[in-house]
Amino acid sequence: MKVILKEKVKSLGNVGEIVNVSAGYARNFLVPNGFAVQADESSEAQAKHYEKMLAKKVAEEKTEAEAIAKKIKGLKIDLIKRVGPGGKLFGSVTTQELSVELGKLGYDVERRHIVLVDPIKAVGSYDVKAKIFDGVDSEFTVTVAMDPKQAQEAERRALEIEEAKKIKAAMAEESGEEEGEEKKELTEEEKLKIEANKILRS
Repeated sequence: MKVILKEKVKSLGNVGEIVNVSAGYARNFLVPNGFAVQADESSEAQAKHYEKMLAKKVAEEKTEAEAIAKKIKGLKIDLIKRVGPGGKLFGSVTTQELSVELGKLGYDVERRHIVLVDPIKAVGSYDVKAKIFDGVDSEFTVTVAMDPKQAQEAERRALEIEEAKKIKAAMAEESGEEEGEEKKELTEEEKLKIEANKILRS
C-alpha cells in the first residue's frame, strides 16, 4: 500500500515522501497515529498537495539534514578489522555498520541513506555518500586498517619465514644439494614472505 508521510518515520522516509508499506502497518500504525495518509491513484498530485500543507515541516527537516550533511562532509572514519590474504576482509563493511559509527559520533544517518561508491571488502580508503534528504547529499571517507595484533602476528610470521629461508639455504649448502633444487625451495619461501609483506603494507 502507498502512503504519503506526514512525519519523518525512521527507517521509512521523510516528510512528504510516498512510500510502499504493508496494509496492516499503514492501517494499524501510520494512519491512526497521524504519521501518514493513504495515497490514491493521483498520489503524485496528492503528494504535492501535502507538501504545500507541510511546507514548513519539510523545510525544517531539510534544514536539519543540511546541517548534518555539512558536519559529516569530509569526515574520516577509521575502522580496524582482521583481514585475510592480500588484505581482504572476512566479509565486508555494511551500511548498517557505518550508520552505527556515525551515530557514535553524534550524527543520526540511517543506513538507507548511506551509499557505498565501491564495496568495502579490503583494507584501504573509500569514499562514501550520504543522501540524507531529497537534494541533500554529503560525502565522507572510511579507512579500513588491519588489526594491530594481527599486524604483529604477520610481522612475526615474516621473520620466521626469513629465518627458515636462511636455515634451508645453509642446510642446502652443507648437504651439497644441486643449485636448482635450492632455488626451488627458496622460491617457495620467498612467495610466503612476499605475501606476508603485502599484508603488512596494506
